[in-house]
Amino acid sequence: MPLHLVKLCVGVETPDQLRAWQHGRREVAGAALVHTTRMMPRRRDAILEGGSLYWVMKGAIRCRQPILDLEAITDPDSGRSACRIHLDPGILDTEHWPWRPFQGWRYLVAEKAPPDRIAGTAGEGDETGAMPESLRRDLRDLGLL
Repeated sequence: MPLHLVKLCVGVETPDQLRAWQHGRREVAGAALVHTTRMMPRRRDAILEGGSLYWVMKGAIRCRQPILDLEAITDPDSGRSACRIHLDPGILDTEHWPWRPFQGWRYLVAEKAPPDRIAGTAGEGDETGAMPESLRRDLRDLGLL
C-alpha cells in the first residue's frame, strides 16, 4: 500500500484555482512541476510506491496529485536541506475530507485517504449533485451530509 502526504494549500480555495496557478507557473518557468518543503520524508520509498500529495484547502482535503519523485536539495537562500516534491500535473478531485490546520506536511495512510470524486458528480449521491459546492460544504460542516 502506498503512503501519501498531506499539505496545506495556502492562498488557494479550490482545485480549479490550483490547476490555473500551476498551469500559469509551468508556462512561465517551462519546467517540471515541483513543490519544495523543508523536510525530506523518512518513509520516502513507501511514498514512491504510488503515493500522492493531498491538498488541504479551506479546512478540508479537496484534491490530490500523484508524487513522481522526492529529491533532496539544499535551499540556495538559507543553505538548509530541503525536499523537492516532483508532482504529476494531473490534479484529481477527492471527496471533501475535513482536516485541521497544521505546519509542514503529514503522512496519510492509504486506508484513511479520501476517495477520488467521480467526474461530473458531487460524490455524495444524485440528490446533492445540483447543489452549489458552498451549500454542500456548509451542510457537511453541520453534520447533515
